[in-house]
Amino acid sequence: MIKQQIIDNFDPSQPGLADATVFGLPFSADQSEIIVIPVPWEVTVSYGAGASEGPAAILEASFQVDLNHQDFPELWKLGIYMDEAPAHWATNSDKYKALAQPIIEMLESGEAVETYPALQADLDKINKVCRELHTEVKDKVLYWMAKGKKVVLVGGDHSTPLGYYEALATQHDDFGILHLDAHMDLRIAYEGFTYSHASIMYNALQIPQISKIVQVGIRDFCEQEVAVVKKANGRVLVNTDADLKSEMFAGKTWEQQCEAIIATLPQKVCISFDIDGMYQWYAPNTGTPVPGGFSFEQATYLFNKLAESGKEIIGFDLVEVAPGETDWDGNVGARMLFHMCGVLAKNKGMNVGNRIEFPRK
Repeated sequence: MIKQQIIDNFDPSQPGLADATVFGLPFSADQSEIIVIPVPWEVTVSYGAGASEGPAAILEASFQVDLNHQDFPELWKLGIYMDEAPAHWATNSDKYKALAQPIIEMLESGEAVETYPALQADLDKINKVCRELHTEVKDKVLYWMAKGKKVVLVGGDHSTPLGYYEALATQHDDFGILHLDAHMDLRIAYEGFTYSHASIMYNALQIPQISKIVQVGIRDFCEQEVAVVKKANGRVLVNTDADLKSEMFAGKTWEQQCEAIIATLPQKVCISFDIDGMYQWYAPNTGTPVPGGFSFEQATYLFNKLAESGKEIIGFDLVEVAPGETDWDGNVGARMLFHMCGVLAKNKGMNVGNRIEFPRK
C-alpha cells in the first residue's frame, strides 16, 4: 500500500495502533520522514538511575498523544518512526553500569582508582565500550541520513548523543548546540569516565565543527566547568536560570529572552534537551533534579521561535527521561518529542499544516 493510501485509510481521531511505531502511526521506516534513534544507555549514572528506560517509556506513552497538534496538525502525515536499538546496547548498559558503581563508590570514599588495578582495568573497559557505542550511534545516524531521513535521538543519559553530533559534523562544517539543561555538563572525564553524562558538552567542544554551545536554564555547576566556559573564549554562552529569572522579575519577557538567546546562535543549530532543564514536576524521576527551571510551554515557545527565526535546525536530542511508578515522565517526554519533531519539520519546510486558530470571544 502506498503512503497516501495509508493516510487515507487511517483515522487520527481513533486510538493509536498498538502494534504500530511511535505515536501509533501506521508508517514503515521507509514511509517516514523522521527517524527516531533510541539509545537505552546509562553506564556512568552517578545519582538517580532509570534513563536507559527512557526510550521505552516514551514509546509506550506516545500512543496517548493526540495527533492533531495545534501548531502542527498535519505533522503525523509525514511519518515518525522509532528505530529499534540493537539488543546489546541495553545489555551493555546494565553490564557496565554494574562495573562502574564500585569505581564511583571508591571515588566517593576519597580513594584513587589508580591504586586498585582491577578497578582501573574496569574503568578502561567502560571507556572503551562507551566509545564503541558512540561509533555505533554515529553509523546508525549516517545510515538513515543517507536515505534522506531527518534523524533525531532519544536517550538514555546525556552521554548518548555524542555519536549523533559526530554524524552531524560529517554533514555540516559549522553548527551550534542550543543546550537546555539544569547542568553545564562540561566536566572533564567526570569520575574518570571519559564519556560521562556530565561530560557531554565538554566532549562536544572537541568536535571542531561545533562553533558554539548556548546553554539555557543552568543552575548547578562546579569550578572546573566555570573554568572551561572562560577558557572557551565565547564558544560557550551560559544563560543561567538565576540570570533569566532576575531579568524576568525586572520586567523582561520570555519572548525578549528567547530572541536574545537565538541571536547568539550560529546559522545551523542542533537542540540538546535534557528533561531536567524543566521544573522538577515535569520529570520527577529524572536522574539529577535541581530546583528551579522552566516550563514545558517556555521550552516549546523557544523552539517555535527558533524554527521561525530563519536559522536552520539540523537535528535534536531529548535525554534523561526516566520512568517512575506511573507513566508521567514518559508522557511528558512523548509530548515534547512530538512537538520537537514538528518544530524540525516546519523549519525544514515540510508540510505540517496551518496552525489551528480557535474562536476565543
